[in-house]
Amino acid sequence: MTQEKFDNIYQRAAERKGGTAQLESLLSTPLTREQLAQIGDDRWLAAFSMKVFQSGISWKVVRNKWPQFEEVFFGFKIEPLLMLSDEQWDTKASDPRIIRHHSKVKSIQANAQMIHQARLEHGSFATMISQWPNEDITGLWLYLKKHGQRLGGNTGPYSLRQMGVDTFILSGDVESYLRHCGIIEGGRDTKRSLSAATKAFLDWQQQSGRSFTHISQVIAYSTGDNRVI
Repeated sequence: MTQEKFDNIYQRAAERKGGTAQLESLLSTPLTREQLAQIGDDRWLAAFSMKVFQSGISWKVVRNKWPQFEEVFFGFKIEPLLMLSDEQWDTKASDPRIIRHHSKVKSIQANAQMIHQARLEHGSFATMISQWPNEDITGLWLYLKKHGQRLGGNTGPYSLRQMGVDTFILSGDVESYLRHCGIIEGGRDTKRSLSAATKAFLDWQQQSGRSFTHISQVIAYSTGDNRVI
């Protein structure tokens, strides 16, 4: 099947959502590279940690508990977290103020170390993120999966999107669409699939001048069971 033009995808999404104005109101605009570079490393760690805990748990439950997470984990400041012993991490994992899940708590430690290492190499984690080439956005996903903990699958990409990074996301609707079009086959997270998806998004970006974020959301709104009457 030939890759569909973005204009056709957009028009279908607009029809499903009640018009272009309504569709546009649903789209989230990513931050600029300059804005991303200003984000503190503690906020990146907080975002990764929230998405890790939201995996398999009600997002609302995690959000409601989040002020206590901020308190228990020193506002996700990297330096004090790196000074904790394994025994102290075990104690935090059993703190009744948070959602007690030992391996997810330990991922905070591992991801703090990842951010610290990036800081040593780039000056700050935010600097590395802001300078990452857009055409290799899935390379950033793979970086988070390799160097972090529990950031594989969609957890890393959703965290990046939450922070304002311009990324597409292989959500159920988007993945289904790409498979229907024959753009990706086999495993979703294989190098071949990620490369094919990136190429398609770059083509749509060239056609539309829009961000990966907008394109991804428009595709999701153009298909699946999310119709708005």
